[in-house]
Order: sequence, then C-alpha cells, then structure tokens
Amino acid sequence: MHTDPSATPPPPVPVRGGPGRPLGLVAIAFVATLILLVGLSGVISRGPGGSSASAPARPSEGGSSAIGGSPPIGSGTASGGASARPSSGPGGSDPVLVGAGDIATCDRQDDEATAALLDRIDGTVFTAGDNAYDNGSPDQYRDCYGPSWGRHLARTRPAPGNHDWKTKDLGGYLGYFGDSVRTDASSWYSYDLGTWHVIVLDSECGRVGGCDPGSRQGTWLAADLAANKARCTMTIWHAPRWSSGSEHGDDPEMGDFWTMLYDAGADVVVNGHDHDYERFAPQDPSGREDRARGIREFVVGTGGAELREFRRTAPNSELRSALDHGVISFTLRDGSYDWKFVAATTDFSDSGTANCH
Repeated sequence: MHTDPSATPPPPVPVRGGPGRPLGLVAIAFVATLILLVGLSGVISRGPGGSSASAPARPSEGGSSAIGGSPPIGSGTASGGASARPSSGPGGSDPVLVGAGDIATCDRQDDEATAALLDRIDGTVFTAGDNAYDNGSPDQYRDCYGPSWGRHLARTRPAPGNHDWKTKDLGGYLGYFGDSVRTDASSWYSYDLGTWHVIVLDSECGRVGGCDPGSRQGTWLAADLAANKARCTMTIWHAPRWSSGSEHGDDPEMGDFWTMLYDAGADVVVNGHDHDYERFAPQDPSGREDRARGIREFVVGTGGAELREFRRTAPNSELRSALDHGVISFTLRDGSYDWKFVAATTDFSDSGTANCH
C-alpha cells in the first residue's frame, strides 16, 4: 500500500478500552477468517495445483462442477446432504451401485450418517474395504457394522481391506458376508450388474500370494477379463493405485492389475484406504492422463472412519475433499455411467457423466 507523505498519521490504537477497541475486534475477526480459509484448503481442493478455486468439468465428460461458480468453499452445485437421492435411471431400468470404504467404528456415529444415505438410495451397495474397525473381528462386524450398514446386508457386495485382514484368515469378513462374496476359497470375485461387469479384488497382496499376473489372483483376473463380454467394466478394491491421501498415497503393488485392466478396456476403479474423497482424470498404467482409453479412479474412504486432510496433490487429481463423510452412487447405463457423491452433513457434492470405452 502506498502512503501519502502529506497525510496526517492515524492515532495509535489503544490496547484495550476507548475508541480503538472496535478496530481490535475487526483485526481479530480478519485473522480468524484467514485461519479458517487456510484450514479448509487442506480438506477440499480442485485441480492439479491443489487450489480450492472452482473449475467447470470438461465438456467431453458431461460432468458438473463439484464446487461450481461463486459459492464459498465447501458448497456444491447440487443440494447435497441427506435430501439428495440419485436416480436409478429412466423408468428405473438402469441399475445403481452405491457405497464407500472405511466404514464402521463402534466409538463413532459417522457410519450411521452414511447408512442413512443408503436408506434413501435404491440399488446394490458396495464396500471398498475396512468395513469394521479396528480388526474386522466377528464382534466388530456384529456390533459396529451391523447396526448401520448391516441393515443393507442383503443387497451388499463387499470388498476386504487391511483392517479386515487383522482377523485371522479374514474370518470376520467372510463369516459376516457369507455367500454374498462368492469367494470359492478366495477373497476376490465378479458379478454382472445390468450391462456392466463388476470385479472385486483384494489389494492385501502380501496375504493373498501377490498381485502380479502370475499370482493366483492375477491368473483369475486374466481369465475373468478374457471371459468378460461387457462393454463397461468397473473394478473395486481397497488400496488405491493413485492417491493424494496423507496417510497412504499411491500403492505401486496394484500396478500390474491396473495394466491388465487397462489392456482389457476397463473403465472405472473404486478404492478406499485413504480417508477422503478424490476423483482422478482417466489414466494409463504409467499415471499419464489418457482421455481415450484411460481408467478413471475414485477414492471413496468416506464411509465413517475419521477423515484426514490432504498434504499433497497427486498428478491428474481433478477433485479432492476431506470435508464430509458420504457415499458415491453410480448409475450404470448401457455404454456410459453417471456418478454422484452425496455428503452426509454438508452440501458438498460431485457429479458427472462419462462414456465407456
């Protein structure tokens, strides 16, 4: 700021009392506002630079901005919260797949809030692992997961996470979900949903004999992809190949599976593990943006476990938020899909549309 040397300098501001007191309060309010804005930048941001400024979705994606236009940080373009109910498609013909990872802890209530969202959304429920904290034991599935997400057990297709493996032989997970995982003595499986093929993998590579093409899981995946005739394919596992998360970040062990899926023309990967929400641009196996053939990844570790702030931005990350728990729903159309993240307690949202390869 430039100062006029001929101007009379203002009187000193008193420390307390007198006419200077209102200026002190204004200064305190200004500093408090700066602290709040800086703090929010760690929980919600958009674009490769980690900025919280809004940006429109690319026209080719048909998506809407998650923090669109001029609303303040944390606002969404949709109404968000518990009132948002994603459509199941025209006439209810297009199936919906909805869920999150990192879900139930007995000493928190956030899984109750996300389960309330599921109460309002029809379709098949997925989990992206770490379903019952801290050890995935039978008691924790019964007492922590059961009262919230467990009321949707009959329509749930789960995936295991590292915390689920803390119980020997994945006993709590397998015992609770039973036939719904169709394990056949393994922790991976696949199913068809409408015109889509959905694959569930286990990213605990050290516990399942590896995640390379020659491993038992890799051999199964190759055979499943070869037999798959669907145009659109989604794959769900726990630890993300790419992530800006402060606790875990990228998992290179899943690189071979990403390559196999890419070569087979898969479209979407959904993960948890990092306790936040993040959407990536479509990427090839080397992490380069590939709008023609790349796989779009969503990290949705927002099912109920404590959220964590971001401290870096991974390449090709389009949107990140650790602002609120929530679920993501996918409307699986013939040749395309819609996504919508629905927050539990705020108006943050993210939505868009993309075509299959």
